[in-house]
Amino acid sequence: MIKKLSIFESDFIGVYAKVFNDFAFLPRNIPEETRLSIEETLEVKTAGVIVDNFSLIGTMLVFNSNGIVVSGLSSKEDFSGLDLGGRRLVFLKDRLNAIGNNIITSDRAAVIHPSFTESSEKAIADTLGVEVIKTPIAGVSTVGSVAVLNNKGMLVSPEASEEEIKNLSDIFHLPVKTGTANYGSYYIGASILANSSGILVGNATTSIELGRIDDIFS
Repeated sequence: MIKKLSIFESDFIGVYAKVFNDFAFLPRNIPEETRLSIEETLEVKTAGVIVDNFSLIGTMLVFNSNGIVVSGLSSKEDFSGLDLGGRRLVFLKDRLNAIGNNIITSDRAAVIHPSFTESSEKAIADTLGVEVIKTPIAGVSTVGSVAVLNNKGMLVSPEASEEEIKNLSDIFHLPVKTGTANYGSYYIGASILANSSGILVGNATTSIELGRIDDIFS
């Protein structure tokens, strides 16, 4: 299923939420109608959190089936009382604190901002339980902002080279294609929420973009 959505009247839905196959983290103050649309389309349970008084949850954390990496600006109190499905939880103390922008992960691998410290790289690998590769995507170090994946495929910015596309396909063991969302935005990580059950895109996404997004993720 693929649907259009806005969050707080913004088409850049990926900056407000982070999703995986079974779960989604959302801002605590998200409208109930929006929360229900996310739950129904992606077939996930949801949890409302706030990170350092920010609602931009999609930029502040990343997770897979094994673990959750959260900006060091957050704390355990922000996640107290939540059922995290047995996932490991780490608060990453690094100057690169927009974790969701700087990491993209599956259950197989993670690509991270090249400037993460060695200690941060190890913490990411240990928490997510995957191989970690430091590399930009499409010349952009904030890899989470220019790529989206689920267990069926990966979509990256049109600026990605053929060599990068092949490399990403080898890393994640997925077909990789280029595309845009929200009427030509290369920042597809900020524009799309996708998992194995469904796809949500910003309201400005065109019918041509919808077809390409649906093709790679469905």
